[in-house]
Parts: sequence; C-alpha cells; structure tokens
Amino acid sequence: MGETYIDSESVPHDTMAIIPFGDKRPMVAADAFVHESAIVIGDVHLHDRASIWPGAVVRADDARIDIGKGSAVLDLALLEAPVGKPVVVGDGCIVSHAAKLHGCVVMNDSLIGIGAIVLDGATVGKGSVVAAGALVPPGTKVPTGSFVVGVPGKVARKASLEERRLVEEEVRHIFDKVQVYRRRA
Repeated sequence: MGETYIDSESVPHDTMAIIPFGDKRPMVAADAFVHESAIVIGDVHLHDRASIWPGAVVRADDARIDIGKGSAVLDLALLEAPVGKPVVVGDGCIVSHAAKLHGCVVMNDSLIGIGAIVLDGATVGKGSVVAAGALVPPGTKVPTGSFVVGVPGKVARKASLEERRLVEEEVRHIFDKVQVYRRRA
C-alpha cells in the first residue's frame, strides 16, 4: 500500500512553513508531522510517520531531501542538499537537536547526536551512532553498526546492541509524542 501525501499547496501556510521553491514542492505524507515553527523548503519528501520538530530547517532548493519512514529531525537541526548532493535519511533514524546534515546519506536505524555534523558525500551506515559534537568529514564512509566520535569523526567501536535498541525505542517514543502534539492542535 502506497503512502498518501498532502499537496504542499493545500497546507495552510500560517500554521507551518511548508514552502515551495520554484517548481520544487515538498511532499508530506498524511501522517508525517511538521511542527509549526519548523521550515521545510523545496524538493523535500517526508515519508510515513516522519517528523520535523521546532526550529528545524530542511532546505532542498537545489537537490532533494528524503526523510524516511518514522525518522525524526529534532529541534534546531539543519538539513541542506546542495547542487548535485541530495540528503537521504533512511527509515527509523534520529537527527538530534542542532545536528547538521549537508549533502550526505544516513542509512536506516541510525542516530546523529546532538550538534553532530555530517558533510558532503559522507555515508553513515545502517544502525550507526554518530556521537554528540562529532564531525563526519566529506566523503567519509561509516561502516554499518559503527559508533563515531570526535573531530574529525573516527569509528571508535561497534554500536552496542543496547545503543541500537535505545534508538528504536526513542523513535517509537517520538512518534507517541507526535500524537500528543496533534491532539493539542
């Protein structure tokens, strides 16, 4: 069964910033959540249960940004897709507070920590954790299930099963929180 999307032209712009850029229009799944203070611009695809939280900016005025099922972009995060470098966030991911993704790929079930930065052409492998404040340099390929720390970011060890379980648990918690926000509207 396919996802149902809301046409960005039908979204009341006084309640949330879903903004077309030229002929590039955000595609927002019917059960995705965009907080009223978040900004989503251009060729952005938000899949089922994806959520964008207060103050986050998701700007795809050059290349596409794709945010997978159940993934959350938390408060004050910035995602930008420069020319020729789309941003892909897989399913079940968390992009934490004030994290920055620029022209990169984050595979399923991964966590980008608070204030972490992932730069152009980098790929964060499935089930990985990029620690708070880490910097993943351009072109870096983080192997599946890695735990990355530091500036520049280096694989310190494998992400533990407990850490990976906590990411899954937090994704569910965030989705539950979305329901509370919807009830208040």
